[in-house]
Amino acid sequence: MPTVLVVDDQLLIRAGLVSLLNAAPGLSVAGEARDGEEAVRLAEATAPDVILMDLRMPGTDGITATRRILRRAGDTGDTAPRILVLTTFDLDEYVYNALRAGACGFLLKETPPERLVAAVHTVASGDMLFAPTVTRRLIEAYHPGPTPPEVIAPEWHTVTGRERDVLRLVATGATNSEVARQLFISEATVKTHLNRAMAKLGLSSRAQVVVFAYETALVTPGGPTSLPGSGSGSGPAAGGSG
Repeated sequence: MPTVLVVDDQLLIRAGLVSLLNAAPGLSVAGEARDGEEAVRLAEATAPDVILMDLRMPGTDGITATRRILRRAGDTGDTAPRILVLTTFDLDEYVYNALRAGACGFLLKETPPERLVAAVHTVASGDMLFAPTVTRRLIEAYHPGPTPPEVIAPEWHTVTGRERDVLRLVATGATNSEVARQLFISEATVKTHLNRAMAKLGLSSRAQVVVFAYETALVTPGGPTSLPGSGSGSGPAAGGSG
């Protein structure tokens, strides 16, 4: 049963989320935090599977808390929680920076309760919560322009050609099974290539893969969703497990 840490500085919103999640089948609330600093402490103490993270909070905001929580998990080797950010506006620099920091997706605060519960289950299973086109819109709005991949990640030269192929396809929204079909390899091999590439580049989520790919022009808006000679390809999807 996935456990959820709820983070929001507004008591009424926080209490409503806790009540909703506790009543939802298959979910359990691990705790609640009123700011980013408390979220960091409780994430370490309770090891939740998912964190519902508000972005704008006094003191330590949700972006800083996301970075600290994921950095600690990487340093200790613990399983990182899936962080799902809550926001008022979808085309928002805060959302963009949260995805860059490693959040798995975002939800508007006006999301209906049943969709919020479904979203928590989605990210708990390892999926992204948004189509890569949403990330593209955010990058076009807030990133100044393409940056060479070796500038963003000096370890880029260690990423193999096959790992780059997998990164490109994942960034277009292809699921692991779709990548496997296009590259004529197994899903297990796709996961291996993806995990190795993410480890080399310091990426902790498929959302970060999408951001990295668009920021470095590894994938370009309106570009192909399959690799040359890899088959018919597939259109953008919401992402798959990894």
